[in-house]
Amino acid sequence: METIIIFLLLTFLFLLSGFPVAFILSGVSLLFALIGVLFDFFDYSYLMAFPNRLYGVMGNQNLLAVPLFIFMGLVLEKTKIAESLIQDMNSLFNETDSGLAISVVIVGALMAASTGIVGASVVTLGLLTYPVLIKNGYPESVASGTICASGTLGQIIPPSLVLILLADVLSSSYQQAQLNMGIFSPQTITIADLFVGAILPGLLLPLLYIVYLKMLRVKSKKKIESRSVSLLTIVYPLGLMFVVLGSIILGIATPSEAAGIGALGAIILAYTRNNLTKEILNHSIYESIKLTSMVFMILIGAIMFSLVFRGLEGEEFIHRLLIELPNDRTITLLIVLGMMFLLGFILDFIEITFIVIPLIGPALFTLGYDPLWIGILIALVLQTSFITPPFGFSLFYLRGVLPSNVKTYEIYKGIIPFLLIQILLMACVFIFPSLATYLPNLLLN
Repeated sequence: METIIIFLLLTFLFLLSGFPVAFILSGVSLLFALIGVLFDFFDYSYLMAFPNRLYGVMGNQNLLAVPLFIFMGLVLEKTKIAESLIQDMNSLFNETDSGLAISVVIVGALMAASTGIVGASVVTLGLLTYPVLIKNGYPESVASGTICASGTLGQIIPPSLVLILLADVLSSSYQQAQLNMGIFSPQTITIADLFVGAILPGLLLPLLYIVYLKMLRVKSKKKIESRSVSLLTIVYPLGLMFVVLGSIILGIATPSEAAGIGALGAIILAYTRNNLTKEILNHSIYESIKLTSMVFMILIGAIMFSLVFRGLEGEEFIHRLLIELPNDRTITLLIVLGMMFLLGFILDFIEITFIVIPLIGPALFTLGYDPLWIGILIALVLQTSFITPPFGFSLFYLRGVLPSNVKTYEIYKGIIPFLLIQILLMACVFIFPSLATYLPNLLLN
């Protein structure tokens, strides 16, 4: 037990150093494996399983959706389709109370459904909407809070990258739990399950944001110059979203095929606007390759980490740890979710997905929890940590694009109401699991 604790602590400390996560995971793991082989407390055969595990990951068709959805999001961002959406929504809602802020929420939700990339959404919304909101009399706190919360909707609204990665990892953990319980024809969980399960929470969250902003009743000081609202910039992105998600839900296309449709649709949409250049296309391809490589390098490091962790009897350690918790599976789940929430301050969702869930997932599912419900709860927890002061990643993204004269305190102050709304929704999903499970049971079973 002492060995596994030292292993986890050293890995955690090195992760705080800022060195690339993939190399830390694989390097620390190999170091402990070598020491373990020399001192005869680690079975070398666990490392021999690495090639097969790696081949299984690289041959996973579902993970092919990752680079395609990233590419789709980058094309929509670089061709300024998101900018046009913001301008059109401002024109539509300018006359209503808090109309500009409501338009930011709607555009944030549409960008989430189109791209699923949180960092790009927060930065884009910050650059394009913050000056407009301030000029129209919105307090700095309200403007920054609205932008940060809206840009982070990409964590829960399909086709979220979080949900894609969660589905693959949760499926493996769920199958492992069933095998541990003697079930040799294990059930699985798919990307489509999580996508459909996230629809209701993903719709409720921006709706609650809009209700809050409506209650503020902020009046615009300036009237935005009227412009004709383009059908192209509103209806076509919505159509692309419904085609991508609908093809998955209806079983017409696999997630990777739907991602390919989305990528092609983004190219066609950008081409019809006459702003798809060779430079934009090349840059989108390059960034997609770079981001995908980062994801898979972390995944490879996580594979090595999990093998060494298992060889050091880490699974037994986690199982004993959960058993020693209060004899109440609800409290156990709350503690696990709380741990993920805190880890979200220092680790990206990719690291948490690949490192933490394989460790605690099998033990958690052994307690009888629905993996679909757990997956949606985890996605909501990670999203909440993204906007929680003082370490939320989205707060850092926004701070980087706002004027230097904007105090960080104002950003923190503005995000608090949205954070409370997020916690309220998370509590509702926790108390009423049907918010996550009703639609999948209705549409997919």
